[in-house]
Amino acid sequence: MSAVTSTSRVVPNQALIGLTLAGLIAAAWLSLHTYGVYFHRWTIWSVLTVPLIVAVQTWLSVGLFIVAHDAMHGSLAPGRPRLNTAIGSLALALYAGFRFAPLKTAHHAHHAAPGTADDPDFHADAPRAFLPWFYGFFRTYFGWRELAVLTVLVAVAVLILGARMPNLLVFWAAPALLSALQLFTFGTWLPHRHSDDAFPDHHNARTSPFGPVLSLLTCFHFGRHHEHHLTPWKPWWRLFHRSATDGSSLNQN
Repeated sequence: MSAVTSTSRVVPNQALIGLTLAGLIAAAWLSLHTYGVYFHRWTIWSVLTVPLIVAVQTWLSVGLFIVAHDAMHGSLAPGRPRLNTAIGSLALALYAGFRFAPLKTAHHAHHAAPGTADDPDFHADAPRAFLPWFYGFFRTYFGWRELAVLTVLVAVAVLILGARMPNLLVFWAAPALLSALQLFTFGTWLPHRHSDDAFPDHHNARTSPFGPVLSLLTCFHFGRHHEHHLTPWKPWWRLFHRSATDGSSLNQN
């Protein structure tokens, strides 16, 4: 494949690039997770490194979810739905024990009716308020099944693998919760909240005014949300690049 054309939404080596980036994100997450949960020892000097580790692990947790998000759209490995499902499922399992299929269904429902009462990510009763919206968002995706899965994982980590509970709370639970807050803030609330400024079109989405570095750090470019809704077949690392395919419709995988 030589280049992007009006009939193609895939760039050369897109699967290779996407899978390589996904592998790097997952490897970095696993490395910090393993160190923090199983090997970190609490000393006066080591405490100084904890905020940095938690911040990086929070960002990498956001990355795991964005990898799964690209898999939901088939843009992680174009034309290979089984591989998308496998990688997306693994990323969500690492992130918080989530299931890929229900989240994919909910996410496509979001794209079908963004910013409306039929959008599972939207809070129609309080379209401007942060806390009620975040509470509803959290309840939508974290239920009894997810709690049960995490309980089992914690039991295995503590009783079988020898993890310490303070380490689990700081290096696993805290990044997971903070990343959920980060994803909601920069990937849902800011792009879709109602304000005095009208949305540009029926996607009811806007783009955060961040440069490429801050956009990457906040939400792996997911803050470029209007662009994402216009071109949902683009993986996260292409959202700062426009092409002749922008504005076309998505053929879901």
